Amino acid sequence: MKNFTNGSSVLVIGMGKVGSLVGILLNKRFKVTGLDKNKAHYDIPLAFPLMQGDCSDIAFLERTLINFEAVVSCMPFHLNLEIAKIAHRNGLHYFDLTEDVPTTRAIRSMADTANSVLAPQCGLAPGLIGIIGADLCKRFDKLRDIELRVGALPQFPNGLLGYSFTWSPAGVINEYINDCEVIHNGKKKMVPALDGLEKIYIGGEEFEAFSTSGGLGTMCETYKGKVDTLNYKTMRYPGHAELMKFLLYELIMKDKRAQLEEILTNAKPPVQEDVVYVYAVVEGWKNDKINREEYYRAFHPLIIDGQKWRAISWTTAASLAATIELVAEKVLPTKGFLKQEEIPFEKFLATTNGSLFYN
Repeated sequence: MKNFTNGSSVLVIGMGKVGSLVGILLNKRFKVTGLDKNKAHYDIPLAFPLMQGDCSDIAFLERTLINFEAVVSCMPFHLNLEIAKIAHRNGLHYFDLTEDVPTTRAIRSMADTANSVLAPQCGLAPGLIGIIGADLCKRFDKLRDIELRVGALPQFPNGLLGYSFTWSPAGVINEYINDCEVIHNGKKKMVPALDGLEKIYIGGEEFEAFSTSGGLGTMCETYKGKVDTLNYKTMRYPGHAELMKFLLYELIMKDKRAQLEEILTNAKPPVQEDVVYVYAVVEGWKNDKINREEYYRAFHPLIIDGQKWRAISWTTAASLAATIELVAEKVLPTKGFLKQEEIPFEKFLATTNGSLFYN
């Protein structure tokens, strides 16, 4: 295992909307290098060097990664596994933002023989929402329900979908198609994405929420036998789920993901004024009395180093960077698989990047 501490060298792969900011945040305490096949997404000066290279070239990746102590993948989910395998072979700490369950399971299978940390799912959901949910759970003697909700939305929606793709369209489509792990009536099971539609009212405004894949990370395993109900749902403006079901299943676009991604990206480009809603509810017993604890925040675009960043970009990047800080400071384990729900929320907020969530 390579020694990983403040000042260590970190390779950030993927200089897109989130990856560029991850590099900026990490470069304040690590020696960051960015890697992408193309130029950085944002036309802003970056205080760290950039490399151009194709990360689908395994030989190139192998030669490159061995020069670093840690690697951070901000790439689409289907490219993460090969990067993780190279990190595992060479004793590098590995971090990513994936919501893809098969990718996470494959990375987890390497953990028993890992000489470094393998930490997928370090974004918002999975990631921050699991850290928050686990923190609420600590306040109870016995648990009943854990319900976690996250929505990344335009502040001023238009059109029937009421949405814009500030996040990876491929990742969103993946979450909408794959089945979702939940605990229902005390048993772990799978339910279809886009099902379980419910209404949520925040400040008098109506939202809908529905099941999407991957948002719980490893929480079903952690809380199996401890809760009656555990689920994660994505928040959207009303009507979104019905339209996505129409596209995916009635028009059978689920079998043409690349074409659907192109259509949605062209129709609903990113907006500058977005908002991220984070909402967690836990119910259980304290001193033999039933209680309910809630966490709710709405995060808006933020100015960082003189540059305005979308809410989805900075909340995702800061979640990832805060976790990396905790590993470097030895607050978290430095070897094996890292579950997000095992990260103490108070220590997360005490990091340089975690403190951004106080804004």
